[in-house]
Amino acid sequence: MSSLVVDLVLCGFAYVVLIYFVATMTKSKISRKNGNNDDGDGGVEDFSPPKIDLPPGVIWPSDGPKSKKPAEPVEI
Repeated sequence: MSSLVVDLVLCGFAYVVLIYFVATMTKSKISRKNGNNDDGDGGVEDFSPPKIDLPPGVIWPSDGPKSKKPAEPVEI
């Protein structure tokens, strides 16, 4: 075998070993005891959407008029 093939095999082996160590070191350490659904983030859960500040004159469609009154017929 040429030295290029030997170098490629050794680099491939080193790559596999490196990925293995990185994967084992970064594995999540959260234990799933007692069947709780705690994901470990902590804090207060707030599922309400954020209030977005709109420019003047712009309204959300849900804040618009609820019913439209028919326009009066125009006589010509």
